[in-house]
Amino acid sequence: MAHPNASPGAAASATANEAPDHSGPASASLNSSSSSSSASAGSAASDAVSDGSEVPERVLLDDRAIRRALMRIAHEIEESTDEPERLFLVAIPNGGVPLGRLLVENLKSLTDHVVPMGIMDTTLYRDDLSTRSARPRLRQTEMPSSVDDRIVVLVEDVVNTGRTIRAAMDALMDFGRPSQVRVVALVDRGHRELPIKIDYVGKNIPTQPGDKVVFSQASAESQASAESQASAESQAGAESQGDADAKPAVGALQLVVRGGESS
Repeated sequence: MAHPNASPGAAASATANEAPDHSGPASASLNSSSSSSSASAGSAASDAVSDGSEVPERVLLDDRAIRRALMRIAHEIEESTDEPERLFLVAIPNGGVPLGRLLVENLKSLTDHVVPMGIMDTTLYRDDLSTRSARPRLRQTEMPSSVDDRIVVLVEDVVNTGRTIRAAMDALMDFGRPSQVRVVALVDRGHRELPIKIDYVGKNIPTQPGDKVVFSQASAESQASAESQASAESQAGAESQGDADAKPAVGALQLVVRGGESS
């Protein structure tokens, strides 16, 4: 369904969430570090920024950790939904799209039901359009059907202030009247500016307000490494983590500490 050319609508009430805009699709694995070490690393990186030196990027979640988180989230969705046939996933581009597709696969394996998924751009529903000097770039919107009486699950990669999720709920109302709206976020980095709640979260990541959490595409090298590692573990008779672990990496979640606006 084509995206309606509409101006921001009235705010929709439902438990939901938002995440900053990101430029690339993504995937996942987890780099085990404590909250205190994350905070100290963020402080050190901030000092480096003030000195004008380059700040190294830290991988917070690798492909395997992301897939584990998404399988756990799929189980939570399945357990909390009496009628899985009414589910309808709506991915927020860019990062929410690959995550949504993986959730569709996971839910199919759990419920034997193919959950429909749409892609919905929230650009025209942002609350800062009047304050931006440059015209925002519109992104892909593909909604296969109406969401009337559906249990809609918004899928976002990183949630910060909550403003993107608020815009998504406004945009969603142009496609029907869902019975429920829930929110999935791979990462909740806090610093909420609106009363937005995440229903299913992959990982809570403590960050500083000026940090940037970027969900980026995996390199060819990391994909080859993930495939090689999965093959080696299989040959060694390691305990299987499921079919998802044997698939190529789809990206990496990186924390980049640098100045920038929140979305």
